[in-house]
Amino acid sequence: MRAGRLVGAVLAAGATVGAFVLLRRRSATTAVRADLYFDDGSMLSLDHQAPEIDGLMRASRLLVGGS
Repeated sequence: MRAGRLVGAVLAAGATVGAFVLLRRRSATTAVRADLYFDDGSMLSLDHQAPEIDGLMRASRLLVGGS
């Protein structure tokens, strides 16, 4: 009987960790970020906290026809 409880506890812990990882991965993919590539091969990556991101996102939405 103890083995059954142990297996149940391990399965519950695994499901909890799996749900946490899945939710964390989903929230990470919805974050706004912009990668700017330059002719010389360099790249600048801006995340949602960069002050320039608002203007870039507005311009990109206008270009692709989003609201």
